Amino acid sequence: MIKKVNKRDSDQVKVTFVLPEDHPYDGEVSVVGEFNDWTPGEHRFVRRSNQTYSTNVLLPEDGRYAFRYYSEADGWITEEDADDFVPNEFGTENCVVAT
Repeated sequence: MIKKVNKRDSDQVKVTFVLPEDHPYDGEVSVVGEFNDWTPGEHRFVRRSNQTYSTNVLLPEDGRYAFRYYSEADGWITEEDADDFVPNEFGTENCVVAT
């Protein structure tokens, strides 16, 4: 799931990526994409008090950003609720979040 909140008096959008408590992925999971040079571990999912896992990324408004989730144990993961999907150079698809 992806949640978006426009920051008041700013041209930034807080994007929250959320995984359910019972997500099937092993090990550390992070969101990687154009906004962090596809660097695993920079935006790690953290368990919250409501038992979900989430991470936040602050992005400029009116943009489109390719991303995927990455698990050290399971590899690349697609967010089915992404705003769009685009082909990548590896023959698969990247997710897209629009701000």
